[in-house]
Amino acid sequence: MTRPMTTPHTVTNQANGEERTPAFATPDEVVARLRDQDYLADPRIGMTVFLADRLQKPVLVEGPAGVGKTELARSVALATGARLIRLQCYEGLDESKALYEWNYKKQLLRIQADDRREAWSELEEDIFSEAFLLDRPLLAAIRSSEPVVLLIDEIDRVEVEAEALMLEVLSDFQVTIPELGTVTATRRPTVFLTSNGTRDLSEALKRRCLYLHLTYPSVEREREILLARVPGLSDGLGDQVARLVRTIRDLDLKKPPSISEAIDWARTLIVLGMASIRPDEAPETLNVLLKHEADIEKARRALLGLPPVEDASGQIHSDLFRQREAPTSQ
Repeated sequence: MTRPMTTPHTVTNQANGEERTPAFATPDEVVARLRDQDYLADPRIGMTVFLADRLQKPVLVEGPAGVGKTELARSVALATGARLIRLQCYEGLDESKALYEWNYKKQLLRIQADDRREAWSELEEDIFSEAFLLDRPLLAAIRSSEPVVLLIDEIDRVEVEAEALMLEVLSDFQVTIPELGTVTATRRPTVFLTSNGTRDLSEALKRRCLYLHLTYPSVEREREILLARVPGLSDGLGDQVARLVRTIRDLDLKKPPSISEAIDWARTLIVLGMASIRPDEAPETLNVLLKHEADIEKARRALLGLPPVEDASGQIHSDLFRQREAPTSQ
């Protein structure tokens, strides 16, 4: 349903109760402004981003790797002129990398430089102050007075226990520092959490978020993306690349090609001066699109119309190499 563009009215800032101007007037404006950043969003994405802005709720974006989850957060930051703060998640992430850390070297220098031999209570109060605090992504987003898009990338890579670090931020947009007290956001950041779905996230985390699932685009939408992101790409070559990429994704691959890899492949074909590409020409540049030898070989055989090689034994490569290297009979 098409909604008219309107001037944004003020809404209540849930961080401090003051009035604020929302970033987007309508879901259609979200789609239009993301398109200006060469991110082709569909109406579902537009509605989710619009609601996230109006309700000031985080968005959990889930889907396979390479479908544009991270790029969505980047594009929203560009479209709104907000600062992008990214927390890249990994196994073993703790609060010193996610929330805050004390500058221990600076604290040690302060202690060593104290010639007055102050009482420890006075010295402790000094070294555990703002001057010695190092902001990490979550705290930096909370403390910012300017518009911020906070990207918590690949949250499914952290342990379940580490999700607790996120809950205080996502529920109340505040961080508790024992030595200083509670820091509460004066301006709530726009928050995107991405997940590749490698494990189930806690229900407590999900409750605090709007949910958006992204998957690989249709041939038509991928063609649009390629034409928008690859200068000099013709309609015909863009259509051929999109269709070949879909054919390859339909194979049983270890890692299907991402949208960014499809863009790289289209750029590669332009660099090589190719105005069109047939399936039998594609294998020469598959290493741009696929990053596992087994996937490249499987795609090569499919594109050339060769029968697949049984790989139940896990010997697909060695069997192929034996076939290639077997001595010819005299």
